[in-house]
Amino acid sequence: MTDAIPAPLRVLILCTGNSARSQMAEALLNRRGAGRVHAESAGSRPAARVNPHAIRALAQVGIDWAGHVPRGLDGLEHGRWGVVITVCDNAKEACPILPGFPVMAHWGMDDPAEVTGSDEEKQRAFDAACARLTRRIDAFLALPLESVPAAHLVARIRSAGQLG
Repeated sequence: MTDAIPAPLRVLILCTGNSARSQMAEALLNRRGAGRVHAESAGSRPAARVNPHAIRALAQVGIDWAGHVPRGLDGLEHGRWGVVITVCDNAKEACPILPGFPVMAHWGMDDPAEVTGSDEEKQRAFDAACARLTRRIDAFLALPLESVPAAHLVARIRSAGQLG
């Protein structure tokens, strides 16, 4: 892959349930990408609903995410994705074969939905996950996505996923 990535960059974020991390990443990428990025998310085993703590974490950063629903992998093989990011190890293993040789990156992180305890403790985990995703997404969006060949961006996109 030697051509620059076309704008808007189509980004697919994958997780298992598509109820927390991938939903937050989709919302943050679309908001912060401001037209440079078109993000969607999906799950290998989609949950019944988006986790309410994820919706609250996004609301705290000014994003109304009420009404969104988890999505499965069906039909994604027909899209032309520039970048595919997995945010959990299970999704990394279950990632479908997608056309067009998208840049693949793994931004693994703990699932805030697995945190036990009080409602406040759970919300803190989601808020921390949202903040971590924001740092990663800001590093990703700081890359010269429109002007540098995708092959040169692979390592830098992957390294954005290492930000804590």
